[in-house]
Amino acid sequence: MSATTHPRIAVISLGGTIASTSAADEAGVAPSLDAGDLLTGVAGVGELADVTAVALQRVASSDLTISDALNLAREIEAQLVDGAVGVVVTQGTDTMEEMAFALDLLVAGDAPVVVTGAMRNATEAGADGPANLLDAVRVAISPAARGLGTLVVMNGEIHAARFVRKSHATSTAAFHSPSVGPLGWISEGRVRLALSVTPWPRVLGTMTASADIALIAASLGDDLRLVGQVVSLEYRGVVVDALGGGLVPSASVEALEALSATVPVVLASRAGAGDALRQTYRFAGSEIDVLSRGPISAGALDARKARVLLSLLVGSGASVEDCRRAFAVVNEAMFRE
Repeated sequence: MSATTHPRIAVISLGGTIASTSAADEAGVAPSLDAGDLLTGVAGVGELADVTAVALQRVASSDLTISDALNLAREIEAQLVDGAVGVVVTQGTDTMEEMAFALDLLVAGDAPVVVTGAMRNATEAGADGPANLLDAVRVAISPAARGLGTLVVMNGEIHAARFVRKSHATSTAAFHSPSVGPLGWISEGRVRLALSVTPWPRVLGTMTASADIALIAASLGDDLRLVGQVVSLEYRGVVVDALGGGLVPSASVEALEALSATVPVVLASRAGAGDALRQTYRFAGSEIDVLSRGPISAGALDARKARVLLSLLVGSGASVEDCRRAFAVVNEAMFRE
């Protein structure tokens, strides 16, 4: 009788809460476990898949960069070429939505890429890392998850990278997709996918580096004077996390117009769900006024995801007009007309 053949996946660890433990006589926890350590604590994973453990980094997610996303994407593609049917990435949750979105843009093909982590570290009662990792493996080997791009699996739910956000500082149910909800869930060990997403078009050129992009938030009474410092600080673009549907204080529009002539400026909505407006309000600082001065609409992308896309675009050599077209193409692909 021949042995059962399991699908091969790779689990790549970056650090974060899921990898954090305490040290003797020291307060707090820090990343100290790698992919092999994490898998040792997950009962039943060997019955699902033949797992290759890859320890890529061991840092808090606050120290991850978009350059790290480029390196991670190359490692994922190498594992897929080597025969993995899917890849799981474990990392900290604080920048999980951004890393997952970067991978969604960078990794081509239909193989599932699943990002997961933990809200409770291994020293806490009810640590959620093992359950999340086991669920992520289930999704990574599921034929139903193919063609959905990068997914985030947390708390028994499956989210599309393009929509998901961390919305609570400590809850195990911290991740939500405000505009659409989860694509599915895991029930009794089964992957249940109820919704789908449209595959991304290729909008990036040859990726060798990312670019430094500023993120500036609009708020009550702020004239966005930081906009005037973007070029001198050597940022190569800026995303404005604008009010409401994409509005800014009227005192900032001339500075945004001047900056748009030099580097790409993207206007997003700080609401976190729905689309940035394009043609509703007409007054100084409204979206009609600002977009007529050169900035690019982020559309349905929130500011953090818009920053990831802009960093990758500028890093691949895209011009301002290239960026404008790419944001339009990405937004067209997010929804079915």
